[in-house]
Parts: sequence; C-alpha cells; structure tokens
Amino acid sequence: VAMIIHTAAQPSHDWAAKEPLTDFTVNANGTLNLLELTRLHSPKATLIFTSTNKVYGDTPNYLPLIEFEDRWEIDSSHPYFEKGIDELMSIDHTKHSLFGASKVAADVLCQEYGRYFGMNVGIFRGGCLTGPNHSGTQLHGFLSYLMKCAITGDHYTIFGYKGKQVRDNIHSYDLVNMFWHFHQNPKQGEVYNAGGGRRSNCSMKEAINMCEKITGNKMNYSYTEDNRIGDHIWYISDLSKFKNHYPNWDWKYNMDDIISQMYFAMKERI
Repeated sequence: VAMIIHTAAQPSHDWAAKEPLTDFTVNANGTLNLLELTRLHSPKATLIFTSTNKVYGDTPNYLPLIEFEDRWEIDSSHPYFEKGIDELMSIDHTKHSLFGASKVAADVLCQEYGRYFGMNVGIFRGGCLTGPNHSGTQLHGFLSYLMKCAITGDHYTIFGYKGKQVRDNIHSYDLVNMFWHFHQNPKQGEVYNAGGGRRSNCSMKEAINMCEKITGNKMNYSYTEDNRIGDHIWYISDLSKFKNHYPNWDWKYNMDDIISQMYFAMKERI
C-alpha cells in the first residue's frame, strides 16, 4: 500500500452530543485502529488524516472581531487578518464540542504515530471541504445544503451570530491536490490547516445572496438566536505553512467557482 487517505468520520457536533460513545468510537478509536494496522502492515505508506478546524475549539471566537453589514471580520491590525488562522493556535483550554474533542484525540494520535514511529502521516485541519458532489445536510455541509434549499425551496435555519458567521471553503479538487503533493514528499506527523483561505470564503448572509443570485429564487429561511455550541464566528485558514513546504501547490478554484459548479451539478441530481 502506497497511500491511505482516512476521511471516515462522524462529522456533526450536534449529533455527537447525542451519541458521544459512538462519536468517540468512530473518530478516535477508528483512527487508532487504522494507524496501528498501517504501522504493523504497511509502515512506509503515506497516511493522510482529515482532521478539522474544530480542534481549535471556540478559541477563534475570542479574536478581536468587528461586525460589518454582511459579515464578521477580524480587526485589520491583528496578525491573522492578512492570511487567516495558522497551526500555532492552541487546541487546549477551549470548548470544542464532543465532536471536536474526538477529533482532537485522533489528530494528536496521528501526530504521535508520525513523530514517535517515524511514519509518513499528514494531518489536515479542514475548514469547509466542499465541491459539486457534496451532499450536505442540515447538521453538516452548510454550503451544499444551502444550495439544495435554494433550488428546492426547502426551509433553511440560520443558527446565531446574525447570519454573519464566516467560513472559508476549499474545493475538493484543491484538497485532494494537497494530499497528492504531500505524498510526493511526505513529512512525519506534520499538521496543516486546509481551507479556502482569503481566496475563497464567505459569510452565511453572503452565501445566501450568492445562492439566490445563481438560482433566481428567493430563499425560504428563518433565523434563531441560538448558535451551535462551540461554533465559530469567524474562521479563515492560513495555508502559508503548506505552501512553504509544497510551493508547487496552489488553489485552482474560488467561491464563485464552487457555487457555480455546485448549482449546475445539484440541479441535475435533484
């Protein structure tokens, strides 16, 4: 085996709170099983682990954020303003959600197997991973589910933060291309943030406007003040570390590309 890409996970922090034992068994124990089997049977293989930005818990919410008409944004004097949040942000002393906690366990296990056993393990802390074939649900995959509701007229609920919460979105092609570049020259237990960065991000309100514009439909949505526990107000990934290690990699797609491809692909499926 040359390469293993571990993307299997329970991805919803709402669902994890209802089934914490199942969530931890899938996300943490499942990852440990895969790491140990790789060590025993294919120790030279490249192992890619899709972690999550939820390992940072709600620490990003304590950044100096400023409210604009359609989005929250970080203060322009802050080091994260130019490129986003880097891998040095603490994953400790923060509220993660139980999903975030199980992913932290898996994330640290992957680092340890890479560093302690010298295995070629890469940890990719994803922002919103999406693309034209994404099948989002109400609890996970907001952009895909939002587009589905825009096309069908189904009701969509915005949870808190005035609908101005910001996420970066990375196209599935660009993410898989990161994995490919890592495989060409793998590191041992290295951690990388993986997202759309400053190139590809939007707020919930901005995403609704984009979906309405491309579909020509007025969305059927409502707002509730109750944000999801541990949810981020503003999160944009800084990919400088990965780009420094793998300078031949760059994004191919941005938000407009993602929205457009998602609309045309979903219209065919629905």
